[in-house]
Amino acid sequence: MSRFDLHGRVAMVTGCNKGLGQGLAVALAEAGADIVGVSRGPADETRSRIEAMGRRYASIEAELGRADPADIVEQALRHTGRLDILINNAGTIRRAPTLEFTEDDWDVVIDVNLKAAFFLAQAVARHLVERNAPGRIVNIASVLSFQGGILVPSYTASKSGILGLTRLLANEWAAYGITVNAIAPGYMATDNTQALRDDPARSTEILGRIPAGRWGTPEDLAGAAIFLCSDAAAYVNGHALAVDGGWLAR
Repeated sequence: MSRFDLHGRVAMVTGCNKGLGQGLAVALAEAGADIVGVSRGPADETRSRIEAMGRRYASIEAELGRADPADIVEQALRHTGRLDILINNAGTIRRAPTLEFTEDDWDVVIDVNLKAAFFLAQAVARHLVERNAPGRIVNIASVLSFQGGILVPSYTASKSGILGLTRLLANEWAAYGITVNAIAPGYMATDNTQALRDDPARSTEILGRIPAGRWGTPEDLAGAAIFLCSDAAAYVNGHALAVDGGWLAR
C-alpha cells in the first residue's frame, strides 16, 4: 500500500463548497478518504465530484465563527463515526486602509480564520485522544503568515496567528500521535483575490513578482495536502509548507 494512500480515513474539510476548500476535499477523496464538508451553504458540486469517485461525502452547513465547533464535530461523528483528518481551510478577508479599518472587519476575520480554526482543531483532537488514534490536522495559512501585506490587517494577523498556533499545537499533541502542519498558499485565483485580479495594475504587479508567472489554482494544493495528511508525513510536525510559485523565495 502506498504511504500516500488515505483509504479508510475520514477527513473534515471546512469551506469546501468552492475554491481552495473544494480542491482540497477532492484531492483527499482522490487519495481514498471519505469527506465531511463544512460550508456555509450547499456544496452540491463538491459532493458530486467526490461521490463520482466512489467516496462518501457528508455535508454540514454551518457558519464558522458563529457555530459551535464541538457541535460540528458531533454532527460529523453521527454521519461517519470517526474523524482522522481535519483541514482548517475556511477563511474570509476584509480590505481597507488601516487608518479606516473597523472593529467589525477585525472581529469577523479573526473569528472565522483564527478562533474557529483553533476550537475546531481542539474538538477534533479531543475525539482522536478519546479514540487513542493518530490524526492529521492541516491549517491553511498564507504567505502573509510570513509577510505584512497591505490593506488587510485582520487577515495578516489571523494568518500569522495560524502559523504560531500550528507550531504550538504540534508541540502539545505530538505525544498523542497527532501531527499539526500548515499549508501557506501564495496568490491563488479564488474569491478572496478577485479584487486584486480585477485591478490591472495590482494584478500585473503581483504576477511580476511570482517566479512561476501565474496565479495559483486549487489543484496546486493537492500534492501538499495529500502528503501532510498521509503516513508519508508521520514525522513532519509544526511545519508550514509554502505553495506559492516561488513568491517567498523572490
